[in-house]
Amino acid sequence: METPAAAGHELERRLRRAVLWVAGLNLAYFFVEFTVAIAIGSVSLFADSVDFLEDTAINLLIFAALGWTLHRRALAGKAMALIILLPALAAAWQAFAKVASPEPPDPLSLALTAGGAAVINLVCSLILARFRHHGSSLSAAAFLSARNDVLVNLAIIAMALLTVWVGSGWPDIVLGLIIVILNAGAAKEVWETAEEERLAAKALAGEEID
Repeated sequence: METPAAAGHELERRLRRAVLWVAGLNLAYFFVEFTVAIAIGSVSLFADSVDFLEDTAINLLIFAALGWTLHRRALAGKAMALIILLPALAAAWQAFAKVASPEPPDPLSLALTAGGAAVINLVCSLILARFRHHGSSLSAAAFLSARNDVLVNLAIIAMALLTVWVGSGWPDIVLGLIIVILNAGAAKEVWETAEEERLAAKALAGEEID
């Protein structure tokens, strides 16, 4: 019979391998999406490309932090919550910068690139889904980010179709602001999970819980 220690070690080994795969996929597609976003002037695609880079950082940190104590994992989880806000801030900056000249991005390039992003993020979310409730706030951060990214990618595709109809850059700007809201919600969930881990670490140490 497998001991709890052996089971935990095997779970950690599988999680390490999973996050490395996810980090590699995110980094590769960041370059694809960032290049297209700059070329066609898309706010939403730019924000999503920054999100791929953020996901790379999250998963690499998970790989490094797996051997840490519960307390240190909680601190890292809170750091990840703040990192998740980075693409939201980038989206907000781009959106407000484009308000003065809301030129529409090329719809076909937008839809094709977002479709590829959706496939990558769906694969990543499936890889990470089995670890969401068996890891820590860090693995929760990675899963939530990948899950939200799939929704954003589908929204970008729908927005590309809307852009063809209205011939305006406003749908792209509005979606950029929606990305801000989605990432803020994910950051809140990860922060709360990390806070639970912090309290659990204090309880295990026999300290008074505040």
